[in-house]
Amino acid sequence: MSEAFAKMYGGDGIEAYSSGSKPSGVINPKAIAAMKELGYDLTKHHSKSLDEVKAYAPFDVVVTMGCGDACPWMPAKKFIDWQIPDPKNMEPAEFNKVRDMIGEKVKELVGTLKREKNEVKK
Repeated sequence: MSEAFAKMYGGDGIEAYSSGSKPSGVINPKAIAAMKELGYDLTKHHSKSLDEVKAYAPFDVVVTMGCGDACPWMPAKKFIDWQIPDPKNMEPAEFNKVRDMIGEKVKELVGTLKREKNEVKK
């Protein structure tokens, strides 16, 4: 969902890649339904491994979600860890609260990155 939100809020100015340490190979149907409610088709995404995404490194920012000390390392200028619960086994209403939390954090981050980019141009 974070990759989808980055595409929604960042447009062409943001490249985003989402991955997991143990990808299942499929997108969670709850995530597909939750993003469909917002008009985004998550079925065009696929579950990616860290190795697949590492091919696009180095990154400006790597965001991890609540992995603490066990966070995987990726080449990046900046690292952020968001304490966001894994909604995988949540009921739809709770799942959507986590979806919205992710969306707000991504929107904030995209805004910050755009401002930083504009400051560099000045």
